[in-house]
Amino acid sequence: MTTAGTYTPKPGAAPLSRMIAAQAVLETKMLLRNGEQLLLTVVIPTLLLVLFSSVDVVDTGEGEAVDFLAPGILALAVMSTAFTGQAIATGFERRYGVLKRLATSPLPRWGLMAAKTLSVLVTEILQVVLLTVIAFALGWSPGGNPLAVLLLLLLGTAAFSGLGLLMAGTLKAEATLAAANLVFLLLLVGGGVVVPLDKFPDAAQDVLGLLPISALSDGLRDVLQHGAGMPWGNLGILAVWGVVGLAAAARFFRWE
Repeated sequence: MTTAGTYTPKPGAAPLSRMIAAQAVLETKMLLRNGEQLLLTVVIPTLLLVLFSSVDVVDTGEGEAVDFLAPGILALAVMSTAFTGQAIATGFERRYGVLKRLATSPLPRWGLMAAKTLSVLVTEILQVVLLTVIAFALGWSPGGNPLAVLLLLLLGTAAFSGLGLLMAGTLKAEATLAAANLVFLLLLVGGGVVVPLDKFPDAAQDVLGLLPISALSDGLRDVLQHGAGMPWGNLGILAVWGVVGLAAAARFFRWE
């Protein structure tokens, strides 16, 4: 004779790591399903890489154009995901009360930000793989230290994430949408992505060289195109932007 078992409810939050992982998966799915996000993160960088590598529009100096362009497009991909896409998505989540509701869940606020960061990193991995395959098909021949490339990408992600969250947490959603897209366009032109910084006046070069997109694109180019060692100067600039941006975002971010 069998007897029914006794089931004792055990309410409580799931382990923190599981909550963060589940939220990161959700964030990644939402990002990849968003048409505007895909346009910024995948379509535009891919089109720019193919177009400027195939058509002699910009003087990229000696060597194959793709050798100059590929590192800059990788930097653009990081910016489009960690800054532009994240700022717009988070800004509208804040406007519609999504962040306010999530803040009342067992997932702590820092856990939500960690999940968003993991989502950004997963998306960037997909971007880097896709752009690298396309660049190789176009004749790209990179060199340099893989560790230096990884450090540049990680610090670049931190810098742009901090700035994106700062914008999303302080401006209205519509203002964030306009400002994030405007910054994306301005840095695309003036950040050394497709136009070398030495094409600008000397005074402008000094200022533009301190921007995170310039530090990331130049650092990647020094390593991947010229085979340089660890680009400490560029890493330092990105580290400063990362610390300042993330600290400011943590201090001034408004959840409502």
